[in-house]
Amino acid sequence: MSSSDEYAAFTQTLTRLQAGTAASELHGSLSGYLCAGGRADAEDWLARLEITPGVDGAVADPALRDLFERARAQFASDPAQLKPLLPPPAAPLKQRARALVEWCRGFLGGFGLGAGAASAHLSAEGEEILGDLGTISATRAASDDDEEASFNDVLAFVQTAVALLNRHVQAARRAAARSVH
Repeated sequence: MSSSDEYAAFTQTLTRLQAGTAASELHGSLSGYLCAGGRADAEDWLARLEITPGVDGAVADPALRDLFERARAQFASDPAQLKPLLPPPAAPLKQRARALVEWCRGFLGGFGLGAGAASAHLSAEGEEILGDLGTISATRAASDDDEEASFNDVLAFVQTAVALLNRHVQAARRAAARSVH
């Protein structure tokens, strides 16, 4: 999810559907939900994220279905390759940084909705990762174009953190299942 045309087109789709959320935040919410082990399908994922677009039938929109299918496939195959939906590299740093903050904020909200019983069994490292993502989500966007390297470092951290967190969630789910039996 990195094409400049894709980000702009998806932003326009969300505006048209009156989704009430930014593209990065929605992708973050969906990613967090799936990372936490939340179960959804192409027809109910918006409802599970507690998002109600202002346009009837929005869930059938091809762009939303595609976003869901691609995110679900990503978590099924290799979460380490996850790319947050952000403005393109040519966009101003401040815009990209703000979108990354929104993505992290959405991720945490989606994670909370999808975690369920596994959250009680999350490791200390998993909890620390959530805390780090919370710190990022509470920051202000960068305003200095000299901070490009820092932005790239934070983006790389977020990608790695999500992959690690997904592994911790899977382990927590196994522990939760064992404790039930």
